[in-house]
Amino acid sequence: MKFVKRLQKSIENHIHNNALCINNSFYTYKDFALTISKIRASIVETVAESEKLIGLVTNDDIETYATIIALWLEGKAYVPVNPATPIERNEKIFELTGTKYVIDSSESSLYHKFSIIDPKESEEVDIDLTPKKFSGDQLAYILFTSGTTGLPKGVPITFDNLDSLVSAIDDEPTFSLNEKDRCLQMFELTFDFSVVAYLFPFLAGSCLYTIPNGAIKYFYIFKLIEEQKLTVLTMVPSIINYLRPYFSEINATDVRYCSFGGGALYKDIAKEWSACLPNSKIFNYYGPTEFTVYSGFYPYHKDTHQKAYNGIIAIGTPQKDTSYLIVNEDNEEVAINVMGELCLAGPQITPGYWKNEERNTHCFFNRQEGNKIVRYYKTGDLCIKDEEGDYLYVGRADFQVKIRGYRVELAEIEFHAKSKSQIKVNMVALDIKNNLGNTELALAIESEEFDTETLFEYMKTKMPNYMIPTQVKFVKEFPHSINGKIDRKKLKAFFDKKLSNQ
Repeated sequence: MKFVKRLQKSIENHIHNNALCINNSFYTYKDFALTISKIRASIVETVAESEKLIGLVTNDDIETYATIIALWLEGKAYVPVNPATPIERNEKIFELTGTKYVIDSSESSLYHKFSIIDPKESEEVDIDLTPKKFSGDQLAYILFTSGTTGLPKGVPITFDNLDSLVSAIDDEPTFSLNEKDRCLQMFELTFDFSVVAYLFPFLAGSCLYTIPNGAIKYFYIFKLIEEQKLTVLTMVPSIINYLRPYFSEINATDVRYCSFGGGALYKDIAKEWSACLPNSKIFNYYGPTEFTVYSGFYPYHKDTHQKAYNGIIAIGTPQKDTSYLIVNEDNEEVAINVMGELCLAGPQITPGYWKNEERNTHCFFNRQEGNKIVRYYKTGDLCIKDEEGDYLYVGRADFQVKIRGYRVELAEIEFHAKSKSQIKVNMVALDIKNNLGNTELALAIESEEFDTETLFEYMKTKMPNYMIPTQVKFVKEFPHSINGKIDRKKLKAFFDKKLSNQ
């Protein structure tokens, strides 16, 4: 919990600096400290010491960010849900974690099954940022990602996990934020990249610039870069595809660092984007939610460091205290330049999926290394290690994809689509490339054409917006491979033809 103590000192030491810019309103670290303290007092007064997992409705306001810090000061974990996601799904997340209390800054809370704490109604108190004493193996947050059975799966992260992440980033000499930095926070708080987007600026006394709900994200980012002279950008690669038409207008000389993660960064657009940031270092980070956001990175440079595989920029090397291992189907290490599944080990690894032993058995394994047993997480990512020690990303080993940075199980989309449809036909969810080069979701239906309005309305009640397919194609007969499985690659070709005609 060293980083929690550092958060306290940073907020106190930068009390007159701006901490947040939300929808053109600035809040100082003093505003932040007062808000944290009053929410903390409400938690102490309302929530029993034994209750460690607290629900959080993630609105774009100072109260939501302050709640995270207040919970951490009390040694409690936040369980975030997006207010735009169907309430049934969010309630299921709270039920899975046994959450009794929900902190919700919405004008009117919908979570009547739970005890609601409205942070805006908390009474003013003196600033108190001194953290309680608690064990580092306690949970700091649980994020839920898409699951194959229609239920989301929880990834718990401990305070020790976060301490290890902070230590690894601190150890990197080419990356160091300061109190004058103006940092982009483009991520919804149920997405793991949000953790690094807010945590490191707060630790440095920097100012965080968020994206208002309902704003056109790429356009608002363009506006912030131009008007607020941002110095630190943390982004998903897909966002620059939308910014591409504006590259000729962007000359962001103030940007010092630009970090990418949450999806494949392609070599061609990376080179174009780097020209927009003439003074910036660019990092292509890699890391799954199960390994506390970041596990390593590749320092991209358009002239000196542009290593790629099939046009996708390398993911580089592991960071401090992290081990990479590429294995075959028997979890045996493969040779240099041989493709296999990337596995991760180190102090950032999650304790395991929340109450899901079957998944834990499948995704984690122990390996004897010298005199010790090392626990590895199987990422599902296919990679190659080259002669220089860099890791190259090849693709997914399963049908899990990244949409706008969010991780999505295609099987979950199929599960909900099939469960509603009165016509019992094959339905296959696919990830396809649109005309902008971004990944989007498609649904192939093995049937004569029928009205899908009811089907899609149902899916919208079960899944967040980013999981709803944007393309539908009726196919009389699905193509199959030689072993009898549906040939997804050939199915994608149907959509490629459709997109090329648009």
